Amino acid sequence: MGPRRDRHSAPIDQLGALALPVGDDGVVIGVDAESRPAVLGINRPSAYDVTLIGGLWTAQVLALRAAATGARVAVETGRAPAWTALAQAAGGGQPCITLHDVGRVPPQGASAGSPVVVVRDCGMRPPRGRVVSAPWQSVVTLLPYLSPVAPRLLEKSSLVGVQRVSPDEAAQIGRIMGLQRAEWEALSTLADGVTLWCTPNDRQFVMTQATDAETGLLGAARRMD
Repeated sequence: MGPRRDRHSAPIDQLGALALPVGDDGVVIGVDAESRPAVLGINRPSAYDVTLIGGLWTAQVLALRAAATGARVAVETGRAPAWTALAQAAGGGQPCITLHDVGRVPPQGASAGSPVVVVRDCGMRPPRGRVVSAPWQSVVTLLPYLSPVAPRLLEKSSLVGVQRVSPDEAAQIGRIMGLQRAEWEALSTLADGVTLWCTPNDRQFVMTQATDAETGLLGAARRMD
């Protein structure tokens, strides 16, 4: 029940009407089941928390595309070598993606003219972050699998993304998120690069398709790292 992988196109005057229900402006995160562009509105005038239960590859594509929209991206990670090439390649030499040890992200000074996305790649049990979501500062927390801290994160998040998980994890996520049976059962069969994005009111399966430059930097879409 994931999206089709056909190529897609649309007249330029129709692009404004094509958006994921979770946002009407922002990062093009992929295509939906009808091959329409899905847009994640991540730069917002209010605090915005995103939790992604998925792979590093998808988090890195999101970071790159957020930087391309003009956001500064601060990555809090315990595996800096996995992010180093991406940080060096982004921004044409400008430090638009910065790397920080866990618990060491400094205040970012986000504003409407200089929005910030904090990506927390801190493993299964991320500590509470020193830098939290705020106006024009979104926080994306990456969890490789459903962990003991996941229910708390999912319940407080404005947006939740779920990639392929085990059937038991899928059932637990379904209960937490109030998913329909067909939605949570699909979670254990999703292809690499497919994410179910959820808000309290909307659900959308999205296929993230890498550009040639992203593939050259990050490799092919993968769920496991």
